[in-house]
Amino acid sequence: MSDKDVPTLVEPDWLEDHLDDSNLRVVDCTVELTYNNETGEMEGEPRRDDWVESHIPGSVFVDLMEDLSETEDPDYSFQLPDPAAFAAEMEAVGIGDNTRVVAYDNARDDLSNEWAARFWWMLRVFGHDQVGVLNGGWNRWTDENRPMSSSEPSTPNVTFTPDYRPELVADKNEVSEYISDDSESEACVVNALWPDDYESLRIPNTENIPSVGESAVIDTETNTYIPGDEIRSRFEEVGAAESDQVVTYCGGGIAASSTAFAAYVSGFEDIAVYDGSLEEWRDDPDLPVRTTE
Repeated sequence: MSDKDVPTLVEPDWLEDHLDDSNLRVVDCTVELTYNNETGEMEGEPRRDDWVESHIPGSVFVDLMEDLSETEDPDYSFQLPDPAAFAAEMEAVGIGDNTRVVAYDNARDDLSNEWAARFWWMLRVFGHDQVGVLNGGWNRWTDENRPMSSSEPSTPNVTFTPDYRPELVADKNEVSEYISDDSESEACVVNALWPDDYESLRIPNTENIPSVGESAVIDTETNTYIPGDEIRSRFEEVGAAESDQVVTYCGGGIAASSTAFAAYVSGFEDIAVYDGSLEEWRDDPDLPVRTTE
C-alpha cells in the first residue's frame, strides 16, 4: 500500500497525519438507535447535532437514514438507495471519484464502528474502493486527546461515478438458496447479532459471529476491532475458509456490515451483506426461521 491509499482499517495516528490532505474526506455517519417500548421497535436518529458541536477537523456528516437509504416505499429500513441517488449525496458532501474517505461514528459502545462499516460497505457497493474505517471511532479519538473542531468545511466541486457491484449485496432469494440442504452454492452465511439474539431468532443453517457482545469482532472496552488473525480464526471455525463466499446478516444490515468489514480485514475477499436481513426475511411467510426451542 502506498501513502496515497487509505488503509482499510485506519488507525488514529494515520488519520491525524493526513488531516490536511486535499483529497481526503473524513465522514461522520452516526445514527443513534433506541428501543420504543410502545411499539416494540428500534428507532433511529442521525446524530448530526453532535457533529455540529464537535467533530474531527475537516469532517462532514452523512445521514444514513434519510439521505443514504431508500425512502420512497422501501421494502425494509436502511434499504440501499439507487446508484444515482447515492452519487448525488456523495457529490453534495464533496466525495468524488478520486476522493479518499475515512468513515467514523460516535455510537455508544455496543454499536461502535458499525455505522462507519456500513458506510464503508455502501461506498464499495457503488464502486468506490478508497475508503477505510477509523478503528475505535470518535470514542477512541477523543480518549486520545486528538484534535477536534466545530467548523464546517467547504465542499469541493466533484463528480462521483457509481459502479454498482451486485456481488457485494445478497438478496433473500440468494440466501434462501445458500441455506438449502441441497444447495450447490458453497456459501457461509453468518449472523452478526448478539448470541442471545441469534439463538432466539435466526435464519436456519447459519452461523454466529457477532459484531459486538460476547465473542465479538469488536472489543467493547477499547471500541476497536480485535486482531485480524483472531477474526480470521473465528470465521474459519464456522467453515468460511472452505466456502466460496461469506454472507453476513443481522436485524437490519448494520451489524452485518461490521462483521463483513472484519472478515475483509482478516483476509476474506468474497463477502456480501444481506441488505434486508431479518427485517425482510421474517416478513416473508414462505421463508424459514429458527427460534429458541
